[in-house]
Amino acid sequence: MGIFSKIKDGLTKTRQGFSGKMENLFSGLKKIDEETYEELEEILISADIGVDVSIKVVDELRQEVKENKVKDPEEVYGLLKNKLVEVMGSTPEPLNKDTSDLTVIMVVGVNGGGKTTTVGKLAKNLKDNGDRVLLAAADTFRAAAIEQLSAWGDRIGVDVIKHQESADPAAVVYDAIAAAKARNADYLICDTAGRLHTKKNLMQELSKIRRVISREIPDAPQEVLLVLDATTGQNAIKQAEVFLEATSVTGIVLTKLDGTAKGGVVIATREELGIPVKYIGVGEREDDLQNFDPEEFVEALFETS
Repeated sequence: MGIFSKIKDGLTKTRQGFSGKMENLFSGLKKIDEETYEELEEILISADIGVDVSIKVVDELRQEVKENKVKDPEEVYGLLKNKLVEVMGSTPEPLNKDTSDLTVIMVVGVNGGGKTTTVGKLAKNLKDNGDRVLLAAADTFRAAAIEQLSAWGDRIGVDVIKHQESADPAAVVYDAIAAAKARNADYLICDTAGRLHTKKNLMQELSKIRRVISREIPDAPQEVLLVLDATTGQNAIKQAEVFLEATSVTGIVLTKLDGTAKGGVVIATREELGIPVKYIGVGEREDDLQNFDPEEFVEALFETS
């Protein structure tokens, strides 16, 4: 199955509601009036694109239609798709990478949002691409997280550096960096704990891990990926704001898009947080973590068959 087909299948729940409503709105439409814009705004909001983003997109669309004297509803439909792509940055954002040395990726996010699974899938993606990958089990708060990451390592053939439960996460990362250097790894991916109810501890822990990484490797971590559960909709953005206080996030991973009818949160996330979406999770299989391409995403969202 091609990448577009995976994304399209993964967005089935969102698309069934969204594209159907869009088709009903534009099918047989003779003219674009204020009622059309109001209904369009409601459709966007219902897909969890967010109130502010939906209003902005519709306002810009209304202005462009007026300025260019667009009359054809089909052309307006195309302009809308272009607007949504623009909101998300138009072009895919690749991983930040140190081409001459070890690239360190910190993965952060609340427990239960698919963070550790994302680490495993990302490691598989990179390994399949020919890169040498090492994992650090720095979520030492839960024994289950260490066990889960170890299971992923065994499954995909990637070594995991780990300590015992409750060990110092920064010490795990320190050892993992030493191991990654010794093995000439291309990537070190660090799983970290996410406990929002201990916000102060979370911030201190993530800051300490970052200090250890940057001390051992200048300009690292090159990437800090925040994993958000798409099924939580707008609440994912509220979670993100806590992590943005704790650490400098460079990219977003939205998981479980196949399990929600509100996949428009991808668009809201990019616009409201100002951080690029780099990966989306569209299924439970190992290869269902996909590089995020705004154009492909919008095309899959608007597909009707």
